[in-house]
Amino acid sequence: METIISTINNANWEAATQDLHQQGYALLPGLLDAADSQQLIDQYQQPALFRKTIAMERYRFGLGEYKYYQYPLPDLLQQIRQSIYPHLAPIANAWMKALTIDQQYPATLEALHVACRQHQQIHPTVLILQYGPGGHNTLHQDLYGDVFFPIQLVMFLNEAGKDYTGGEFVLTEQIPRAQSKAIVLTPKRGDFLLFTTNFRPVRGSKGYYRVNMKHGVSAVHSGRRYTLGIIFHDAQS
Repeated sequence: METIISTINNANWEAATQDLHQQGYALLPGLLDAADSQQLIDQYQQPALFRKTIAMERYRFGLGEYKYYQYPLPDLLQQIRQSIYPHLAPIANAWMKALTIDQQYPATLEALHVACRQHQQIHPTVLILQYGPGGHNTLHQDLYGDVFFPIQLVMFLNEAGKDYTGGEFVLTEQIPRAQSKAIVLTPKRGDFLLFTTNFRPVRGSKGYYRVNMKHGVSAVHSGRRYTLGIIFHDAQS
């Protein structure tokens, strides 16, 4: 039986890399099987796994709820986080070089977390999100501190059109001196979506320029939507 580590390593990283460079997001379809997806949904009811619960309407983030995992992460999530990161670090470093930003990211997740700890960022930012009817997430960026990694991941745990309706994943590009562009996606259960945390480089006539991006979730019409977000840098609180 193929492990999640080998599934991730055998994914089409050449295409994903090209998509991230060209559009700021990439879909890796069907990496998580139905059993693991359901196991993660079931963990939502296990309070010992989590360090914090956020009611989104309280902070005007939208309508819904999410929970931050605490360390140590469940084995499956730790394996995913550690296995995905090395594929993304070269992409992130290429973005920094293109934009002449004096920042290079280490080859391993452990080394990134050393840098996080030096800035008092010690708490995991892996989170699971639950939306019921009317639930939505306003456009935002997940930074959490001075040290941040510019690409993150969302895992879709149940099936759009079957388990819930609505709840599309939304990205916006804030193009300089132009109107913003909206991108609306509806991945399937088990799909991994990689996308920029806050900006990406775009080639123009005079070289690369920075395009800021935000993400959110449109309103759920019926059912219950579950996703799990993996942000690679840690948070201060």
